Amino acid sequence: MRFTWFCSAANVCSLISMPREKPWIFRTYAGHSSAAASNALYRANLAKGQTGLSVAFDLPTQTGYDSDHALARGEVGKVGVPISHLGDMRTLFDGLPLDRMNTSMTINAPAMWLLALYVALADEQGVPRTALQGTTQNDIVKEYLARGTHIFPPEPSLRLTTDTIAFACAEIPKWNPINLCSYHLQEAGAEPVEEAAFALSAAIAVLDAARAQIPRDGFPGAVGRISFFVNSGVRFITEICKLRAMEQVWNEIARDRYGVENPKLRLFRYGVQVNSLGLTEQQPENNVYRILFGMLGVTLSKRARGRAVQLPAWNEALGLPRPWDQQWSLRLQQIAAFETDLLEYEDIFDGSHVIEAKTEQLAAQIRAEMLRIAELGGAASQTGLEYMKERLVASNTARLEAIERGDELRVGVNAYVDTEPSPLATAKANFVTVDPRSEEEQIARLQAWRATRDRNGAATSLAALESAAASGENLMPASIACAKAGVTTGEWAAILRKIFGEYRAPTGVAVQGPARNDERIMALKAEVDAVSSRLGRRLSLLVAKPGLDGHSNGAEQIAIRARDAGMAVVYEGIRMSPADIVAAVETHRPHVIGLSILSGSHVSLVREVLDGLRAAGLGEVKVVAGGIIPAADEKVLKSAGVEAVFSPKDYDVNAILHEVIALIHS
Repeated sequence: MRFTWFCSAANVCSLISMPREKPWIFRTYAGHSSAAASNALYRANLAKGQTGLSVAFDLPTQTGYDSDHALARGEVGKVGVPISHLGDMRTLFDGLPLDRMNTSMTINAPAMWLLALYVALADEQGVPRTALQGTTQNDIVKEYLARGTHIFPPEPSLRLTTDTIAFACAEIPKWNPINLCSYHLQEAGAEPVEEAAFALSAAIAVLDAARAQIPRDGFPGAVGRISFFVNSGVRFITEICKLRAMEQVWNEIARDRYGVENPKLRLFRYGVQVNSLGLTEQQPENNVYRILFGMLGVTLSKRARGRAVQLPAWNEALGLPRPWDQQWSLRLQQIAAFETDLLEYEDIFDGSHVIEAKTEQLAAQIRAEMLRIAELGGAASQTGLEYMKERLVASNTARLEAIERGDELRVGVNAYVDTEPSPLATAKANFVTVDPRSEEEQIARLQAWRATRDRNGAATSLAALESAAASGENLMPASIACAKAGVTTGEWAAILRKIFGEYRAPTGVAVQGPARNDERIMALKAEVDAVSSRLGRRLSLLVAKPGLDGHSNGAEQIAIRARDAGMAVVYEGIRMSPADIVAAVETHRPHVIGLSILSGSHVSLVREVLDGLRAAGLGEVKVVAGGIIPAADEKVLKSAGVEAVFSPKDYDVNAILHEVIALIHS
C-alpha cells in the first residue's frame, strides 16, 4: 500500500514538473576607477560564473562631459567607469569576445554615443553587427523624474532615443535599444502602481515617437525589442503581482495600441536590480535577507520571471562594495538557480485566487494611472513630467514619515535595534576605494588621445554630426563615424548641447505645501518660529546638490520638511557647481547650507564650496553635509569646517532638522 502511494505521488510529480529551465542571466552592476580596472573586475566576475556584463559609467560620462571638464572634478571613476573615447572602450572590453557577450550599459542621455562606441569597436574587431547582444538603458523619462543624468530637453531626447531604436532594429537586431527603467522610480519612492504606470507610459511615449521612423512591416519587431528594467523590494508577494500585472497590461498595449499579432513580440521582457532603497546602514548584515526576498519577487513566478537579475551587495549603504561582496550576491543567484528546484516547475501561482485578485487589482489601477498621464499630455510632456515628479516626491514623503512614526517597521532601524557587533561591518578593508590618482591618470590618457588622433578627421566628423542634428536625419551613423574618428564623449555631447540646448527637470518640491498638523512637525515649527524671532528674520536653509550627482531624493525630503516646519527654503535642483552655490548664498543669504552628495565626491566638492564661501566673505554661513559618507571622511569634512554630517542611518528627518536648528544657537 505504501509502495502504491509512493508511485502515485511520483506520477503526479512527473505531471507537474518539467525539464530544468535555463536560468536567467546573472549580472553584477560594476565599473570604477578606469577602463583597465573595470576590465579586470569583469574578467574576475565572469570567471566566478557571472553570465552577463552590466556596465556602470561614471557621472561625467553619464552627463556628457570629458574627464578633464571642470564639472567632472572629483567625480571621475567614482560611481562607474570613465569612457571618454574609443580607446577607453577598447580597454574596457579587452579580451572579451563581443560576439559572445551579453552587455548591458546603464546609460541614458548619451546612450546613442556609448552604443556608437560599442558598434565602432565591434566593426574594428570584425564582429558582425548582427551578432551583438545586449541592452542600452536609454530611458530619459526616468532621468527627469528620478536619477537626474539628463542633458537635453524632452523632444530632442526622444529623437536620440528613437534614432537609436530605428538603427538597432535595422542593423543590430539582437540588441535591446531601450530598457524602460522603473528601477529608479521605486528608489525615488514610487508605489507599485506608480512604478508600473510611469514606466509603461514612458514606453508608449517612445513607441509613438518611433513609429514615424520604422517601416510599418518592421514595427512589430521594434515593439518586440522593447525591454524593461524593474525594481523588486522585500514585499515579494506584491512584487510578483506587480510584475504579472505589468505583463498583462504590456500585452494589451502591444496588441491593442500597436497591432502586434505575434504573441512572442508582445512578451513582457525585463531585467531587474533588486531594491537598494531598503538597505540599511544599521545592522547591514540583515540586508542579505532583504536582497533574498527581493530576488524571490522576480524569480518565483515563471510567467513574470526576469530575463536578467542583478543584486546589490549587503553593504551598499556603507560604501563601494568589494569584489567579495559582489561575489556573495552572485552566489545567491547561483544557489537559487542550481541548488533549488525553482526552475523545474511551471508557474506555481497560476490558479491562486490571492495572486490573481491582487494582480487584477494592480492592473486596473495601473490602467487608470496611465489614462491620467495620457490626459495630461503623456509621459514626455512638461505637464506629465511635473505631475509624475510631484507624485514620486509625495509618495517618498509618506514612506519616510511612516518609518519615522514606526508605522512601517525596519528591523535594526526603528525596531529590534539592540544588536551584537557585526564581524562583517567591523572588519578591516570593508570597501573598495578609488585611488585619487586614477582621475589624474584618466585625464592624462585623455589628453594624450586628443594629441595623437587625426585632428582634421575628428573635426570633420563633428561637423557632420552637427549638420545631421540640425537637419533631422538619424544621428547614429554620424555618431559611429565620430567614434571611429577619435571624437570624445564631451565633444559629441557639446555639439548636441549647441543644437538642442540643456534642460532642468522639475524638482517636485512646491514653493508652499499644505498646512501640516502632525505633532512632531508642529513642535519643529514652534522651534523654527522661536529662532526666527530671535534672528529678526525667517530662519533660512539653502539645500544644494553640488557636482553631477542626480540622486535628489534626500535633498527633496529635507527641503519639504524644512518648508513644512516654517523655514525659508531655497532648493534649485541638481547639478550646481560650487560657484553656483556661492552665488546662491550671496543672493539668498541663508543661515545654513545643506549639501547633499551621494556620488562619493563629498570631500573634494565640499572643500571647494567652503573655499568659495570664504573667498566671497561668506565664511560665517553654517554648512552641513549628507550622503553615503564613511566615518573617516566625516572627520575630514568636520576638520574642513562642516558643522554636521548625516548618513543613511539618520533616517529621522525631524531629528536632522532639530540638529540643524541647534547650530544657529551655537
